[in-house]
Amino acid sequence: MSTRLSTFGFGRLPARLPALAASAALLVAGLAGPAVAAPSSTDPSSAAAPTATAPAPAVNLATNPGFEIPASSLADWGSVPGWRCSGGPAEAALTTAAPHSGTSALAVTPAGDESTGECVQTVSVQPGTTYTASAWVRGKFVFLGATGGTDRPTAPAWTESTNGGWQKLTTRFTAAPGATTVKLSVHGWYQQGPFAVDDVRVDGPAPAPATAAASVPTSDKVVFFTVDDGWQTTPEAEQVIAANKLPITAFPLPMAAANNPDYFRRVTAAPGSSIQDHSVSHTDLTTLSPAAQQVEICDARDSLTRLFGTAPTVFRPPYFAWNADTLQAAANCGMRTVLTADADFSWGASNVWHEGTLSPGDVVLMHWTDTLADDLRRALAAAEAAGLKPAGLASYLR
Repeated sequence: MSTRLSTFGFGRLPARLPALAASAALLVAGLAGPAVAAPSSTDPSSAAAPTATAPAPAVNLATNPGFEIPASSLADWGSVPGWRCSGGPAEAALTTAAPHSGTSALAVTPAGDESTGECVQTVSVQPGTTYTASAWVRGKFVFLGATGGTDRPTAPAWTESTNGGWQKLTTRFTAAPGATTVKLSVHGWYQQGPFAVDDVRVDGPAPAPATAAASVPTSDKVVFFTVDDGWQTTPEAEQVIAANKLPITAFPLPMAAANNPDYFRRVTAAPGSSIQDHSVSHTDLTTLSPAAQQVEICDARDSLTRLFGTAPTVFRPPYFAWNADTLQAAANCGMRTVLTADADFSWGASNVWHEGTLSPGDVVLMHWTDTLADDLRRALAAAEAAGLKPAGLASYLR
């Protein structure tokens, strides 16, 4: 199904390598698998046998696990799609030289004695759930592990040497109660030379697909102002937002946001405002594979989180184009809602895509353009005429 609207790591590990061997031995002890609940009948006279609840099938939740997806021209400069490498392009890059499978792998050459060449990605998880992480590696003293959301410290999987070939590392971890993400990390060791990584997996139950919405079901007399893209940031729009204390839900592209992050902090300062995900490159996602869609959404999430300190939970698909793969990719990146809109006040328009005037729960689309100040005034006047007030979107979608 395709839906569209045509209007548009670790910290530094102990220095003594023998201690690492002892820590790695912990991997084989005390890591229980996911529990399977089996509800029993509450009626003792019932003849029906208890039915076990089948666990959700395990899928690979890693982003760009085979390093086959090229970087967008609008991605962070020198980035490896899906990954954040500590040394940047000076240390980490895609290579086509003898990958484990496919056409490319990750090649890392630590740049100095104090670098392990760590590359990480954020993986969305379900609290209290056990996952299996694995990767094929090549080199000396290569490590794989998960931190920052596990229920207890988990020793990394590692190898002293792969003797020039590829070797599989595997570890398991359980997400802590309340944890929704972990940091997956691959890295080498100090002064041990280059290493390569390919075919990463984080196997576990997939989250339920994100919910698609164009409006918010509510009886409150509120409307939601959303503003996309971010290439044209004018002081006039900022003045209108500040003067009216408007709660704005901004959907900037990461590169546009990085060009002027202080501006986006100011225009989202009113209570209820937030900064949400709009992809890396503003591509029609329905033209991409599920894996490429996940890169677009997860990489934008990570860039915006680094800039503003809060992870987005709402995704707006470019051109309002989405399909079932988008809903699952968004969920894999921690998004709860894939949001379009049911009114458009961009570039001088006043379009409401349902009968009548603005209604409670309507989502109004605008863009960061040179007309935004007037667009905001016109949208505010339409809301007031309908007896509505702008409200913060994120709190209504929880």
